[in-house]
Amino acid sequence: MSVSAHLDQLAQRHASLEKALDEEAHRPHPDDMRIAQIKREKLKLKDEMERLRAQH
Repeated sequence: MSVSAHLDQLAQRHASLEKALDEEAHRPHPDDMRIAQIKREKLKLKDEMERLRAQH
């Protein structure tokens, strides 16, 4: 898989997590633990994307 394709895949996953975060935050009783988990996953993806961009 090319770096560009991998970055696209990571960006799609990041967008998916953003949507999940928004949905969880707007529930009548949002789960703070789930919100924190989603934010950690998003940060890991963002860090990975930045690392890949810096290498190429």
